[in-house]
Order: sequence, then C-alpha cells, then structure tokens
Amino acid sequence: MNPIDFILENGETWLQYAIRINILKESKGNLTGLRQQALSDPKIRAYLDDVAAYHDILVTNHKNPDLPIHKLLFLFGIGLDTDVPEIQTAIDKILENKDENGIYQSLTNIPKHFGGSGEDSLGWCLCDAPLLLLALTKAGVDYEKYIKQGVNYLAGFRKDIGFPCTVSKEFGKFRGPGRKDDPCPNASLAMLKLLCAVPEYRDSEITVKTAMNLLELWERSQERHPYMFYMGTDFRKLKAPAIWYDIVSVTNVLSHIDAVKPDARFLDMLLIIKSKQDKNGLFTPEAVYQKCNGWDFGQKKAPSPYLTYLCCQIITRAGR
Repeated sequence: MNPIDFILENGETWLQYAIRINILKESKGNLTGLRQQALSDPKIRAYLDDVAAYHDILVTNHKNPDLPIHKLLFLFGIGLDTDVPEIQTAIDKILENKDENGIYQSLTNIPKHFGGSGEDSLGWCLCDAPLLLLALTKAGVDYEKYIKQGVNYLAGFRKDIGFPCTVSKEFGKFRGPGRKDDPCPNASLAMLKLLCAVPEYRDSEITVKTAMNLLELWERSQERHPYMFYMGTDFRKLKAPAIWYDIVSVTNVLSHIDAVKPDARFLDMLLIIKSKQDKNGLFTPEAVYQKCNGWDFGQKKAPSPYLTYLCCQIITRAGR
C-alpha cells in the first residue's frame, strides 16, 4: 500500500479531505459530505473557534502552536477556506489592524528588559507579519488593495545575507538574541513562505537569493548559528505542524522554488527526510509540540498520517 492510500484508509476525515483536495485534485463540489465530516471533527472545531477569536491569544512566543495565525494557516493547508464562517471572521479581524506601511499587526507583549514597553501592544515582528499577509493571500483578499503595499515594504528589509530581526516601532529596541548584523533564519523563512505565495515575487531574484541564504546556513551548519537558530540534531528531527525552523518546515518552503530543486544542499536535506521513511512509506514524528497532544503528529510511537502527508508533498514537489 502506498502512503496516500494508507492515509485515505487510516487518516482522520479532515486529512482525507486534504489529500483529495491538495494531492488528488478532486473537486470540492464532489466532497461536500467529507468536508462536513471534517468540519465536525472536535479538533477542527476547536481550531475554528480559536481563529474566530483571533486576538484573544497574546503573542508572547512565536513558536507556540496555539497562536491563531498558525492554526489559521493549518486550516488553509487542509483545504478549508473563507466559506467557513470562522475563517472569514479571522480574516476580518486581521484586516482591522494595519499600520501606515500596509503591515497587519498582532497583539503582543514584549517585556521592558527585552527592549519593549512591557504592555500589551499592537505591532509586528518579521517572524509573524509575513504570515498574516500569507493568510490574506490564501484567503483570496484583493492583492492590490490589501496586500501589495505590505509585501513590498517587508521585502525592502532584505540584506545580502537574508532578512534581519526586525520589529515595528511599537516594540522599541527589541530584537532576538543575536548580533545586529546577522540574518534571522526564521524571519527569512517566514518571508520566503510569503514570497513563494505571491505571483509577482514567486520566481523573483529576491526569492531565489533568500532561498540560497537558507541553503548556505545548511552548508555551514557546524559553524553558523545566527540568532541561536541551529541546523543540528534537533533541527533534523521530523516534526509537525510546519510552524517553526526545522527540516520539514524549511524543505517544505524550499520545495516550491524551481531554482532550488537541483541544488545539492537541498537534495541533501531531502535525502535525510527520505531516509526516515519506513518500509510502508510512512513517517513517524521524532519531536512533538506538547500542545499538539491528541493529534496524530503529537506522539512519537507510531507513524503520523499528517506528517506523512507533509513529507510526501515535499518529495513530490521536489520531483523525487
């Protein structure tokens, strides 16, 4: 049995729906029954409730899988869209808070000893602002009116070595634990996710160069760890969902870029992922987010249909 057939037989309804929409390219109109079953899943319902209350969760740690932006992108990733009322509500709430540069803001609290105000404030960091614009793009929001200005503004922060740790003026002098002149690997990854989703940037020089910056970090992973983002043992563990800086998240983004696919460094990363596939073509998580307990990817003892879905997409896009 190939892994896709395994997922269709053993995966939960929400993942079966994702497979049929995103891999088998079936029509949504022919999947209304399965879609309704997916929407009735208690875990999906909980995610929908959380994204509808978009600003109720304060951003204090961008690695937190409970952040509404991560849950919203997960829901888009399994084939749901704005015809689900809670998703449209989330998009409406994102649109409510935009600064003069076209960047959408999150409710965040940065302590004074880190250079912030110590108070709940609307603002943005370069590791979250691109994700809000990405969500609007996936929602089909008018690009020229609501997205273009922000994408162009954020793209302007790029340096030769990648994107730096950057925050809006509301967050004062805050920056991550690294040298000011270093790139922030996670900010670069977040920007790359956005650039790959925007037609006018998808094949652009800035997108390709940013991808190459990440591959250079891989090539020099023993010596370069900007902002304490390592590409060592923990980075190489298979983990889902793809919300942070790890081998699944990075290859998932890089696999969308044609110029990257023949690169030996990308193929090296891909080979590491493929080497962890079992005899049935399935993947088992090697690390988990504790807050994802209850999901098939929230354990390390058995193959995860969702992690397998992610890895199979990566391998297929890479043409391998």
